[in-house]
Amino acid sequence: MRAAVLYPAAGALLLTTLSAAPAGGAPNAAAGSGVAFAAARAAQEGIVFGKCSSMKDVPAGMQCGTVTVPLDYARPKGKQIKLTVSRVSATHRDPHNSKRLVPRQGALVFNPGGPGASGLHFPMAGQLPQWKRIGAAYDLVGYDPRGVGRSAPLSCQDPKRFFKGPSPAPTHPSESYKQERIAQAKAYARGCAERAGSALRHYNSLNNARDLDVLRAALGEDRLTFIGASYGTYFGALYATLFPAHVRRMVFDAAVNPDPAQIWYRNNLAQSVAFESRWTDFREWIARHHAVYGLGDTPQKVLRGYERARAMLAAGPAGGTVGPGELQRALLQAGYHDDHWPSRAGALSAYLKGDPKPLVALAAPAPEAAAEAENAKAVYTAVECNDASWPTDWKVWDRDNTRLARVAPFETWDNVWTNLPCAYWPAPRQRPLDVRTGSDELPPTLILAAERDAAAPYDGALEMHRRLTGSVLVTERDAGTHGIAGGSNACVNGHLEAYLLEGRLPVRRAACAPHPEPEPTDRAGKTAVRAG
Repeated sequence: MRAAVLYPAAGALLLTTLSAAPAGGAPNAAAGSGVAFAAARAAQEGIVFGKCSSMKDVPAGMQCGTVTVPLDYARPKGKQIKLTVSRVSATHRDPHNSKRLVPRQGALVFNPGGPGASGLHFPMAGQLPQWKRIGAAYDLVGYDPRGVGRSAPLSCQDPKRFFKGPSPAPTHPSESYKQERIAQAKAYARGCAERAGSALRHYNSLNNARDLDVLRAALGEDRLTFIGASYGTYFGALYATLFPAHVRRMVFDAAVNPDPAQIWYRNNLAQSVAFESRWTDFREWIARHHAVYGLGDTPQKVLRGYERARAMLAAGPAGGTVGPGELQRALLQAGYHDDHWPSRAGALSAYLKGDPKPLVALAAPAPEAAAEAENAKAVYTAVECNDASWPTDWKVWDRDNTRLARVAPFETWDNVWTNLPCAYWPAPRQRPLDVRTGSDELPPTLILAAERDAAAPYDGALEMHRRLTGSVLVTERDAGTHGIAGGSNACVNGHLEAYLLEGRLPVRRAACAPHPEPEPTDRAGKTAVRAG
């Protein structure tokens, strides 16, 4: 019901007219032939796997290698970049029957989303109980997409300047603050152009989909088996549209809305609305555990405690580095995964009771992670800005988000500042591909979605389901964790295993009950004992 109150208000905002058609245009024949050329070369060369020398704490059996792809698929013999790939080979061991030899089904490639996230650690998932059956049948393969980590890394600013704390996070920003953020967005866009040069335009979702086909060929796979999470579902859907004959099985976990009209400005408006509902879910959970956290026995009282903490941090940052912005971003993580609820509630409770240490431990900027975080933001910004048109008039952003913040204040302005460089982006824009597959073009695919996912609102999964003919949608009801494949819901995992291991799917749609909510923990991190 809460979402039903908010969505109509957002719905009117989503009709905002964007700027003119982008100069980048739709996929062209030259790029298509470039993919074929690069894939044929990759199939011949393969990937030489060896020790993952630059990675720490990797399991025995995990190997790394590289695959070469063109920077520009319209010029496949031009500048090349290398994508770093990781792999753990199929174990062939049935975790439920040690005497049974499991036949190998090929490589399972994973992308965790972002844009800008690294998938290199994915093969380590095979050590987890819920992935062992899949890891017995498949080589688990992760990789850094172009621009990320060890794959021709992109940078837009000096990482030493990336983390700044304390920072403000005004719910109703003043005109002077808005002008300050506009100047920062312009400077950031210029920094991306100066550091990347002419290569900047080639970091986009269409090229990520093309890279995926070259990786498929390099792995020696005639057809791709793939799991994409979050943003990974979008370029996975582009792949399914561009290369349907190359698809074996595809899982879209936490599917984003692939409608070209939603990429990416309107999707971000919808995301801000959905986070407001998830923020309410989190506060309701805290209120139910008032005996543990003492933050109030209603969501409204918890909100007042949060606002009091914001005011206190504005007056005197915790640990000298944690201000309202750091608090907001720490609690925003609770919108992605409810596993974060106990630690965030505990830190807020401790801070309001005079102990700032848990909050500082959670929210303080980590200089040692600055280079990785700066790289992730650079790739995120480049891909989203390159993919489609964005409003170039600040008045449009200001109008839409001022209205939206009246009903969804928690994330709206933070989302604006994250994406505002796209208003001043110097590279040409792509025209989003119309994701759509016809009858019998694409093998059956599996879409997984949590009904209250904030980062990828559920409407996106419904739209993905409509556009991918033959897809099946499995919904985790009344739950909001972002990304549910291989998680704590046995019903969801049952559908995932049946599909990947046997090619078996339910008819059209299926539903799973929600996974249990997290148990509250005390300030020492121990599960609280409840009376009764």
